[in-house]
Parts: sequence; structure tokens; C-alpha cells
Amino acid sequence: MKPDFYETLGVAKGADEKELKSAFRKLAMQYHPDRNPGDEAAERKFKDINEAYETLRDPQKRAAYDRFGHAAFENGGMGGMGGAGGFGAGGFADIFEDIFGDIMGGARQRRGGRERGADLRYNMEISLEEAFTGKTAQVRVPSSIACDECQGSGAKPGTQPVTCSMCQGSGRVRAAQGFFSIERTCPQCQGRGQTIPDPCPKCAGQGRVTEERSLSVNIPAGIEDGTRIRLAGEGEAGFRSGPAGDLYIFLSVKPHEFFQRDGADLYCKVPISMTTAALGGAFEVATLDGTQTRVKVPEGTQNGRQFRLKGKGMPVLRQPAVGDLYIQVAVETPQNLSKRQRELLEEFDKLSSKENSPQSSGFFARMKDFFESLGE
Repeated sequence: MKPDFYETLGVAKGADEKELKSAFRKLAMQYHPDRNPGDEAAERKFKDINEAYETLRDPQKRAAYDRFGHAAFENGGMGGMGGAGGFGAGGFADIFEDIFGDIMGGARQRRGGRERGADLRYNMEISLEEAFTGKTAQVRVPSSIACDECQGSGAKPGTQPVTCSMCQGSGRVRAAQGFFSIERTCPQCQGRGQTIPDPCPKCAGQGRVTEERSLSVNIPAGIEDGTRIRLAGEGEAGFRSGPAGDLYIFLSVKPHEFFQRDGADLYCKVPISMTTAALGGAFEVATLDGTQTRVKVPEGTQNGRQFRLKGKGMPVLRQPAVGDLYIQVAVETPQNLSKRQRELLEEFDKLSSKENSPQSSGFFARMKDFFESLGE
């Protein structure tokens, strides 16, 4: 008796196409003959999985199966299942290729042997000042470039690659596996469809050689930490005249001595003396645009107060907008007092009233009320 197709795939009867594909993908990977050589049980399981998915992925076949079960396909019903599992031309090989893509056998090769080159990554660290103004940087990247002797073909000058005799240029071959056939990458040409009888002596048939290149990278003003810049076609050269990959520049911005960044805004913590905070005053801060800005401190300024300097932050990437600079003051308590300084502070403390320190006076008054309420 044939197993239930839904149980075979391990899905509910109402599973959608995405669930079916996911279940099939997982099981097919597990029981694929290439991963279980000589295992007849795995081969049978693989056949059942394929048959179940072939039926349930087709809306008409699935509707017939839901209504009549396996009887819907007996005696030629629904046009049969394409023989033993339906793995003929246009059958399972196409399904499997469509779902698994490049997982089982690497990326499918371009016929004619042309393969896209690999993408490259380059890590670059810049300063906050460079992120503010933008810059043009020169980077040296070791990568593969097209061989100038064979012009990237991989064949010795004066010769040409020839069509693979095993796959006849298709890059794929079929092999029988019990009740069905599996299409695989051609082992003779590695899926390229061509072989090179007389390879280029400089690149050994690869069509590319390794060389360090100098590239110019434009870093726009306002760039943020973690930004990725793509240089199309600046990666490794393709195999045998294939298209080149891309180069990705990953940027990181170094921590700054004075400023912290949050998007387009900058923050700077400035220590001021207790007397400046109490009596008022002013100080100057340097900004990233190369100027100095005067910050006025009003009388009675408290620790942690922020002052906003509009338009003194970071430029917004590829926009005319500019962020702000926030100055946060940190009131510094005097240290290493002389005898006279101590006497003056003690005298000031005796003359102080609640109006001089409203926050502390209010806090301790509330705290006193709290303890008295606990004793009631």
C-alpha cells in the first residue's frame, strides 16, 4: 500500500506551496542518493518524496488526490505519473534544479566555460572628520584580473577551447539511479561545456591571473558607520572571459576624542567649574566644520544641562540637511582646596538658604515626610 503523500512530506493537508517546497527540500537533501550511496532504503524514500511532491505541487493532481487518493492515478488516471516517479525529460530533474538551484552542485556554470568572478570585500576605517567632509580614498586590492596573454580565454594563444565530448557542450550529464535518472554536472568539463586541450602557459587555463590594483573610492560627506559601498565590476575577473564580480567597501568610523554621533546629531560633554555654573559665564567649543562656537552658560546652570548648537552636527548623506551639536555640561566639584578656599566655602554654606539649592532642599524635605508617614 502506498504511503499517504502528505505524511510522506510531513505536512498538513492544507499546506500551501511554500510549506510543500520547504518540506520537500529538507527531505530530498536528507535522502538524496549522492548523500546515501548504496542505501536502497534511502533510495526508495527519495523516490516516494519525489512522487509525493510531484503530485501535490500540481493543483489539478492535488485536487484529484485529495478526492480519490492514489486511485486517481491508477489505470492511466490524470495521465499517469510519468513512469516510475516521473523523472523523464522535463520531470524531476527540472523540479530538483528549480528548487535546489546551486546548493547541490555549486552554481550552474555558464555554457562556454564563462563564469562570473567572485565578489571581494575591503574593510576601511575613516575618522569622524573624514565622514563629515567626505573624501576620495585610494585602496590597493589584490584580486584576479583577466590574463593578457590569452585575453581571458584560458587557451594558449593561437588555439581555442573545444566543445566537451562527454556532455556535448551542455555542461550536464544524466546518470541512472535505480528507478530514475539524475542530472549532474559534467565531471569532464566541470559544467563549463568546454575543455582546453592546450592551456595558456601564463594562467594555466584559468583565463585570469592575480595582481594588486589601485582603485579610487569616493566617500560622500555624511557617510555612517557600517555603510557598504559597491564598486560594480571591480571584483575578481571572471573565469575564461566571464564577467567580473563586484568590490564591496565596508566602512567603519573611528571613535572620536570629543564627539559622539547619533545619526546626524553630535554630542559633546564639556566640564565647567562650579563657579561658572553658579555665577554664569561662557566657553568656546571647536566644531567639525573648522570653526569655534561660543556657548553662554546662564547663572545657576545645573549639572547635565544641554545646549543645542543648530546646524553644527553631521551632514545628512546626499541631502542638504545638517544635524545639530548638543553640548552637555558637567559641573566639576573643586578638589585640593587650600585653607582659605575651604574657609570661604564653609562661610558660603552657612549663608546658604533653601532658595540657593531648591532641588536638594526639596528632596530631603520629601524624604523626611516619607519617613514620618511610615511611623504613623
